[in-house]
Amino acid sequence: MVKPDLSSILPCLGLWEAALGAVLPWRAVPGAYVWIALTLSGFAMFFLARRYLSSRDATFAAVLYIASPYYLIVVYWRSALAELLAGSLLPLLLLVVLRSQEKGRQSVISLALIVAGAWLTNIPSAVMLTYSMVLLLTLAAAFKRKPRILINGLFASLLGLGLASFYLLPVLHEQKWVNLAQVLSPGIRPQENFLFTLTPDADHNRFNWLVSAVGAGEMIVLGATVFLARPRVGAEPQMTSDRGDWILIAWAAFSSLLTFRFTVFGWNHLPELRFVQFPWRWLLCMDVGLALLLTIAWRRWLPRILLFGLMLSLLVWVSRYFQPPWWDTAADIAEMLDNQVTGQGYDGTDEYVPRQADAYEVKPGAPLVALTTGPPLYVQMQRWTAQSKQFSVSTAAPAQIVLRLFNYPAWRAEVNGQRVVTETQDDTGQMLVPVRAGQNQVRITFATTKDRILGRIISLMSLVLAGGLFVLHRTEIRQSAPDVHAVKGIRS
Repeated sequence: MVKPDLSSILPCLGLWEAALGAVLPWRAVPGAYVWIALTLSGFAMFFLARRYLSSRDATFAAVLYIASPYYLIVVYWRSALAELLAGSLLPLLLLVVLRSQEKGRQSVISLALIVAGAWLTNIPSAVMLTYSMVLLLTLAAAFKRKPRILINGLFASLLGLGLASFYLLPVLHEQKWVNLAQVLSPGIRPQENFLFTLTPDADHNRFNWLVSAVGAGEMIVLGATVFLARPRVGAEPQMTSDRGDWILIAWAAFSSLLTFRFTVFGWNHLPELRFVQFPWRWLLCMDVGLALLLTIAWRRWLPRILLFGLMLSLLVWVSRYFQPPWWDTAADIAEMLDNQVTGQGYDGTDEYVPRQADAYEVKPGAPLVALTTGPPLYVQMQRWTAQSKQFSVSTAAPAQIVLRLFNYPAWRAEVNGQRVVTETQDDTGQMLVPVRAGQNQVRITFATTKDRILGRIISLMSLVLAGGLFVLHRTEIRQSAPDVHAVKGIRS
């Protein structure tokens, strides 16, 4: 089934892939994307760790972060590319929150960009980042007794949401078009994905045991770091000054607890938390604390390497006895490729199918254009792209044609230059277009709706506001800087 380019519903990951595909062979794009995402995550952790550590130690923390067992699961088992990219924002979030204790308003723009980047990258990760941000800002404000930190954080959050409104506002409006409830269908609900949870699905259980064993192993190492080497963490002057040790421990503990079943009440009642789907996704946040605290607590290289090797050994063991890194065979991949080449298509995502429609009712390999009933139809295809379809049809009598296209409300249909009202086929959700007898020129376009226009306006206004704050900040810095010539005159 061909679907429209729902840029307001799908994350903006496709922009990255398209950019890489323009300069690299498509076979190299996944590897290049993973390398870029890991590099960004490593640099983000390096900048955070450099606040407390030497360059060499900060480099180790960066390597530990991007090579942590859960990160490897994201790459080799899940191929969750958007979540992988979102991992680069988490260390920056903590860094900006810690700096907000010192610089106040100067961190507003940075925090707003992080919030916008998270929502434009991966919605489950953005939900986790939002809850993490609330926790971190609250702790920072409480430790420093500066309510201003919370006020600046709230303003930064609103500004970040404004910057991402060109995406978020259509998401909120257009979700009523689709079967969004399928996001929480059986098998991918939080209650079935807590650590060490068993279900009737054997494949599900194997992966859950894999991620559960890895998560438990990381938590044990984190606990050993906190309780056995806590004095070394507290001995770091800068970390003690900004209370980064307690903030890190609290964030890691919060992330860890949410992976266990006893937190199910929060998952069911806290706003939007259920859309994270898999509680073990919080290991991504926990890994920030694990990488930094382990590096600070264990200053000798031997304990670091042993603990790192222990976690990797656990991953290798469970991957061998529970769930291999890849469960599709070469034949499965060849079949998917063949379906793309022949035009049969691929299995889409159920939550983006129109309401009251069942994608599985669509016949595999169905023609792009056909008659619902009646005599044969002559079709001449001129264009069939993601957002525009143009073709001519000839029929002996007035009829309805059925397109291999879901009938989303934003589609606009014209027949012989005149706007026509489309209908939706029962069960399949395919578009039905009325045509006259004889030759008909049909044009279908995916229109820009009011919610998208309003979202772009809000994003533009937010961008102007962010630019104004940046200019104001730079002006204040120049005004507060000492006059170099005056200083030289005094010295002379």
